Amino acid sequence: MKKYIVLLRGINVSGKNKIPMVTLRELLNDLEFQNVQTYIQSGNIILTSEQSKLEVSKRIKKGILKKFDLDIHVIVKTVLELNEIIKNYPFSLENEKIVAFTFLDKISDKETIEVKNIGEDLYKIVKDVVYLNCKSGFGKTKLTNNVLEKKLDVNATTRNLKTTLKLAELAK
Repeated sequence: MKKYIVLLRGINVSGKNKIPMVTLRELLNDLEFQNVQTYIQSGNIILTSEQSKLEVSKRIKKGILKKFDLDIHVIVKTVLELNEIIKNYPFSLENEKIVAFTFLDKISDKETIEVKNIGEDLYKIVKDVVYLNCKSGFGKTKLTNNVLEKKLDVNATTRNLKTTLKLAELAK
């Protein structure tokens, strides 16, 4: 069995794309994933499966489309991958409120992008993750998930440091 961290793009607590985590866990159990856990109401899942990352992603995406009629992007990481991403964070972790990780659904062929007016905000693209250090704050940064998706031609989802660390802890 392999343990995976599954990140859903655009799942919300209320309003558009609302998927209750209880119902999502039921769906994942019905899809025969094991040891299914969710963390907070924003599409963070830990599960085990014999299948590959690609197959896990496809099955979850298809299951959500069928059950909820929502076309949600699904990004799957192994525990080792997530721990390496955290370990390799290239900026200061001093102010955790400005630290985030944007997880990409494929490896980017770009190392830099042009984003206007980012001020002191920092980013670094490494394979299938964009490391963020948003000194202006997440409410003001120009390095948004939508901008990164458009500039890198990927599907992506962003998690802050606290959530990313908690997912790594829960996946142990």
